[in-house]
Amino acid sequence: MGVAADVRALRDAPGFWRLVAVRLLGQGADGALQSGLATLFFFSPERASTPAGVAAAFAVMLGPFTLVGPWAGVLLDRFPRRGVLVWSNLARMVLAGAIAAIMALAGVTPAIYVLALIALALNRFVLATIPAAQPRVVAPDVLITANSLAPTLGSVAAGGGALIGFVVTGLLGSERRWVVVAIASVCFAASAWVAGRFSRSTLGPDAVSTSLGKALSTLMSGLAAGARQVWRARAATVALAAMAVSRVTYALVLMASILMSRNLFTTAGSGTPPDDGATGLGPFGLIVGFGAAGFALAAVVTPVVRSRVAPETWAVWCLATAAIAQGVIASTTSLTILLPMAALLSAGVQGVKIAADTIVQREVPDSHRGRAFALYDMLYNAGFLLAAVLGALLLPEIGHSPVILGALAVGYLIIAFACGRAFASVRSARQS
Repeated sequence: MGVAADVRALRDAPGFWRLVAVRLLGQGADGALQSGLATLFFFSPERASTPAGVAAAFAVMLGPFTLVGPWAGVLLDRFPRRGVLVWSNLARMVLAGAIAAIMALAGVTPAIYVLALIALALNRFVLATIPAAQPRVVAPDVLITANSLAPTLGSVAAGGGALIGFVVTGLLGSERRWVVVAIASVCFAASAWVAGRFSRSTLGPDAVSTSLGKALSTLMSGLAAGARQVWRARAATVALAAMAVSRVTYALVLMASILMSRNLFTTAGSGTPPDDGATGLGPFGLIVGFGAAGFALAAVVTPVVRSRVAPETWAVWCLATAAIAQGVIASTTSLTILLPMAALLSAGVQGVKIAADTIVQREVPDSHRGRAFALYDMLYNAGFLLAAVLGALLLPEIGHSPVILGALAVGYLIIAFACGRAFASVRSARQS
């Protein structure tokens, strides 16, 4: 079946497009919310102008994701996924509304940080639920095309939401960033409404329990069971490893981009960063926009090659593409050159994610898929936290280091080679 036939098949799958709408609204709202927090954590004049400052902000923003991951997986395999999508989005609506109100009435207070951490943690439930539910609304033979479109469109929506947030903040001023957060609250409400249009049983799982206490008491054993299922499916293990390691390298480049936007691109030739950290929003907004374009490119190209290239092979090719883009990024500080390379790097890393999504969905049974994707999510965010530590230790204050960024290019090549060998070993074992 070709790409056009796949798209026609998906066109006749209303459940898929409804799930896509839940994703787009939710991730667009996530992008807007996170842009509001980013302007607070990364681009306020007094904050995050050093690698250590950026690393600390990363830890605050991403720590809850990693901590909540295990809990999300066990619950997703025991409760209706429709309910998880509805109630998580409603809770995020309330939290974002409260953050916006506090920002507007009282300015930046400790309560904002607490509410933001909770809202970001709930994001894990939604993003682990959607890929676990997707095989319930999509035929197996078009799953890879669905995995190309849906997550990548979600990433584009998140990038678009962030870009809109940066633009609105730039136009209205940082003191009115609450407007961006209020927009996010409305989008969360819309996402919950769309999710509520599914019937209770459509998204699975088939066997559910309403005993919250029992589900939480079996947290560690449930997560271990999911990890065992992934380990038995060796192709899924390799895919998760490739995704996790590539996210470490990608997050390091993102940290470098923040520092370059604040301390390099805005120096106006003086060699001294400007006092107002918000001036870095313009270059960073461009980087985010080109990165979102790269995600979109991955969504377009991956279905085209689906009938000719296995997901395992595609992951290796995408890692090699990321290595090329990363090598160019290491060699220059020209924003004009860096922007298209940011798009190419994002396309490569997103291609790896699409392939990993498909492999895990294919290899792990539905009864354990929620836990598998919770583990996936935990590794994804642990990669960002590890990158924060490495960035604080390795990156210079201006963000750009040819040696460090060049080493990342070599790292992508090593990952590509190792994954190619590992996938080949899995294929040989299955044929013997």
